[in-house]
Amino acid sequence: MALNARPGRPGEPGETPGHEQIHEQIHEQFHDEEPLPCGRELSAVWEAWDAGETAGDPHLTTCPHCAAALADLAALDDAVREARADEAPDPTGLAELTGRVMDIVRLELRPGRPLPLGGPEDDAWIVEAAAARAFRAAAETLPSVRAGSCRITPLDPDAARRPTAAGTGSGDRGPVRVRLEVAAGLRWPLPELAESVRERVAEAAREAIGIEVGRIDVVIVDVLAAAEHEEGGHR
Repeated sequence: MALNARPGRPGEPGETPGHEQIHEQIHEQFHDEEPLPCGRELSAVWEAWDAGETAGDPHLTTCPHCAAALADLAALDDAVREARADEAPDPTGLAELTGRVMDIVRLELRPGRPLPLGGPEDDAWIVEAAAARAFRAAAETLPSVRAGSCRITPLDPDAARRPTAAGTGSGDRGPVRVRLEVAAGLRWPLPELAESVRERVAEAAREAIGIEVGRIDVVIVDVLAAAEHEEGGHR
């Protein structure tokens, strides 16, 4: 399953003008990002996937970091196809479609900064995107809760400007701050929702990832209609 190698080309069956704009913005987003932990550029992974050449690349077939990126590209493909089905032909509709696709790119495909794992004496790191994905999944184990943007930064604002001895990482092995946006059904009192999300995120940080979290900010951005949260997690 893949996006067309040249989406948006006028006259292609099943395509409409404007998809080239989305394709170009996604490529620009990838080229602005740092490499994956394995050293492979995310833009190169995109291009191989887009051209159907991943099976012939030994690195792409064995690397866990590239495999995770490829899985996210497949999810992006599904989102684009879904958005195409109900997009409007006017410029406003195209802008909204582009915005939705780029939100997915920013949330799921950017590696982000390296974050410290373990204690001060350790030298293990995890990229922000992987930790954010785990935190969103943890929040969504709660019934009628959907997680959105997740930002993870050093709790000490000056830490990001201090290089490590090896020249890698954020420069700080102290705790991090998590800011997670969520939407939830009407069943949730807001204070209980925020506290429950904090508990799930803290548990994921401690038990699943091994990252020290010093602060968790939960931002409630929307209320879900009944049809949007019929399937949920467990409490």
